[in-house]
Amino acid sequence: MGRRSAPSLWREEWKPLVAMAALFGVLYWLPTESPRLQAGLVESLALARWYAREHVLLCLVPAFFIAGAITVFLNQQAVLRYLGPTAPKVVAYGVASVAGTILAVCSCTVLPLFAGIYAMGAGLGPASAFLYSGPAINVLAIILTARILGLQLGVARALGAVLFAVVIGLLMHLLFRREDQARAALQGPTDPGLDESRPLRQTAVYFALLVGILVFANWSRPPTQEGFWFVVYQARWWLTATVGLGLGLVLVAWFGLGWARFAAVVVPTAGSALAFPGHPAVPFVVAFVAISWVLASDEGELGQWLRASWGYAKQIVPLLFAGILVAGLLLGRPGQEGLIPSHWISQAVGGNSLGANLFAAAAGAFMYFATLTEVPILQGLMGNGMGNGPALALLLAGPAVSLPSLLVIRSVLGTKKTLAFLALVMVMSTAVGLLYGALASS
Repeated sequence: MGRRSAPSLWREEWKPLVAMAALFGVLYWLPTESPRLQAGLVESLALARWYAREHVLLCLVPAFFIAGAITVFLNQQAVLRYLGPTAPKVVAYGVASVAGTILAVCSCTVLPLFAGIYAMGAGLGPASAFLYSGPAINVLAIILTARILGLQLGVARALGAVLFAVVIGLLMHLLFRREDQARAALQGPTDPGLDESRPLRQTAVYFALLVGILVFANWSRPPTQEGFWFVVYQARWWLTATVGLGLGLVLVAWFGLGWARFAAVVVPTAGSALAFPGHPAVPFVVAFVAISWVLASDEGELGQWLRASWGYAKQIVPLLFAGILVAGLLLGRPGQEGLIPSHWISQAVGGNSLGANLFAAAAGAFMYFATLTEVPILQGLMGNGMGNGPALALLLAGPAVSLPSLLVIRSVLGTKKTLAFLALVMVMSTAVGLLYGALASS
């Protein structure tokens, strides 16, 4: 008694058996002597190192703190009122679709913010619009596209990105309307008269300062060394420091931080800035370490802010770096090659055929593009014969989604919704690329 029959055991255990057999086969026949494989492994680690150096400290850490702040300080009823499933669509999609003009983040940095507003009750449609618009509607990237790749392509990218954000959001809402309605019912009705724990203006200033730190710390160098954008770039660390000091004062005045704890953050930050005058990232890191140390012992809402931020970091970082390692292995860094030869991609995106546009959209959807890097990559591809349509398809799909981001989105939305989001991005990018390519060649 108690023994299971062989057929029953096989039915229950075939999945782990197949997985272990597949892993064994891969390791057994792994061509470790292959220069291509060796180059792919080097590119995988190099891309992960580059991302850790360029994006984790300046992009992801502030984004995690903003996501935690959304969870703790942003009133849930306010989120439901403006972004919830029952919110007026003009308001919800209008707010979500223009987020990228403020944030200017990449497809990975937007993930903690997306997870935060979705966890607070934002409808699937507006949340999906925000997920697309955050990295796609980047003012500086669109300007750079117009200057380097041509005004026509820059305008097409701008119009396509705004349109995509709204259409993808609406289609995600329609595809999963019943699930979204059931989720909204569990959250309860929106109460427009609900009292806030603090005045709305205080919360707005607090979030504006957090976003300001993220924006100024990651302000990209413009293509020319003149004009307003370059002035801001030169002053970005002074602006970041000023906004950070303002955030500290706001936490003291409105959030009960206390002057002693404020000094415990400011003093080591200022000291590190004086000790390392040529390395502004050092005081930036010291400031976040200090504020984390100070908040860790807080039992109130400030401590909850840190714990919520840490929760998002634990959820997102492992999946994100797993995806970056795979993306680097297959495709390499910009200008380098992984397992897939770059000339295969160049050959596949010539002309304006359905296959070329679909391939460009698919390649863009799985490659990782840091903010603004898609422009020089496309410049090289177009110089090697890439068509106008596939170029736009890659511009619309590439910055908005990537293999690393898809792994994280799946942990938030589940497999079915993630695949639907990916399919919408790819199909729409392909269709718009075909249309643009036909118009550009006529």
